[in-house]
Amino acid sequence: MPLPPGAVIGILGGGQLGRMTAMAAARLGYHCHVFCPEADSPAAEVARHATVAPYEDEAALARFAAAVDVVTLEFENVPREAVARLAEAVPVRPSAAVLAVTQDRLAEKRFLRDAGVRHAEFLAVEGPADIAAARERFGGRCIVKSRRFGYDGKGQVMADGRVPPEEAWRQLGRVPAVAEAVVDFTLEISVLTARRADGRIASYEPAANRHEGGILRVSTVPAPIPGRLAAEAVALAERIAVALDLVGLLAVEMFVAGDGALLVNELAPRPHNSAHWTLDAAETSQFEQHVRAVCGLPLGRTVRHADAVMRNLIGEEVEEAVALLGEPGIRLHLYGKTEVRPGRKMGHVTRLLPLSSG
Repeated sequence: MPLPPGAVIGILGGGQLGRMTAMAAARLGYHCHVFCPEADSPAAEVARHATVAPYEDEAALARFAAAVDVVTLEFENVPREAVARLAEAVPVRPSAAVLAVTQDRLAEKRFLRDAGVRHAEFLAVEGPADIAAARERFGGRCIVKSRRFGYDGKGQVMADGRVPPEEAWRQLGRVPAVAEAVVDFTLEISVLTARRADGRIASYEPAANRHEGGILRVSTVPAPIPGRLAAEAVALAERIAVALDLVGLLAVEMFVAGDGALLVNELAPRPHNSAHWTLDAAETSQFEQHVRAVCGLPLGRTVRHADAVMRNLIGEEVEEAVALLGEPGIRLHLYGKTEVRPGRKMGHVTRLLPLSSG
C-alpha cells in the first residue's frame, strides 16, 4: 500500500540531493526527517526534522527509525551496518544488499561481470605489485580507484609511465582498490531509472555528460546518439535495476565506445547530478520520482517538454548566479551551502531550449 500523505520519510545524508528530495516530498504532502553527522546541512534546512549524529550512533538510529515510516538515502556511502540496523525496524529503500554492491567498486565490477553487462576490464589491487600487473595487462596504463568512498574524481589515480605503481599506491592512501583498463570512448552518458517494490519501472532518456577533473560539468538532453542506442541504454539500466532488486532510483553511467557499444562505468542508487535537468525539463522530476518510488505511489511520466543543458556551479562560480537570472530560459537552483570551496558543488543552472525531436 502507498504511504499516505502526512507520513514521514527518513533521509540518510544531508546534502543537496536530500534537500531537493525533501522539497519534492513536501509538494506531495510528506514530511522528511534527515539523519546526517553534519550540523546545518542543506537538506536539514528544508526538512521538518533533523537528527545530527554519527551513522554509528545506535541510540540515535533507533530514535530515528521510530520516528519515520520509510528510509531512503541521498548519499550511498552510509555504513551498511547502519542501514541493516534501520531495516530491522522500518523499510529501507534501497536496501543494504544494494549498497553492498554499489559502495564497493570491486563488488560492483564483479556484479556487472556476473550479470553479463559489458564494462571496462579490471583487476583487484592490494598493493603496488597488482598495479604493475594491471599496467602490463592493460597496455601500459590503467586507472586505479579506491574501492570505497570515491566520488567527483576523488580516490583515483592514473597509473602510467609518469606515475610508478608505488607512487599510485601512496596517492590512493594504500587502501584496497581496483585497477581498470582505460576505455576509448566517444561519449559519456547516463540513464536514471526508478523502480517500485512491486517491480514497476520508469526511466528517463539518456543524458550526455562532460566531466572535468572527475567532476560533472555539463549534462545535455537529448544526448547526441541514435534512437536505437538510447533505447538500448535505457533497457540496460532497467535490466541492472531488476538484477539488483532495487527500490528507489538507480543512475547508470555508461561509456559509448568507438564501435558504438555501451560499457557501464558506475552505478549510483540515489538521485544523480546528471538528472538535474528533470527538475525543469521533464514532466516528473527525479526527486519527485524518488519519493514516488520509495513511498509506493504511481511512478510519474518521464517525458521531456524541452531540450536542456544543465551546468554545475562549482566553487566561486556561484557568484554568477544573480547575473544568470537575467538570461531567458534560465532556471537556477542554489543549494544553501554557506562555505565556498574549490571543487564544491554550490548549485546548478539549467538552460531550457525549444523541444527537438531527440
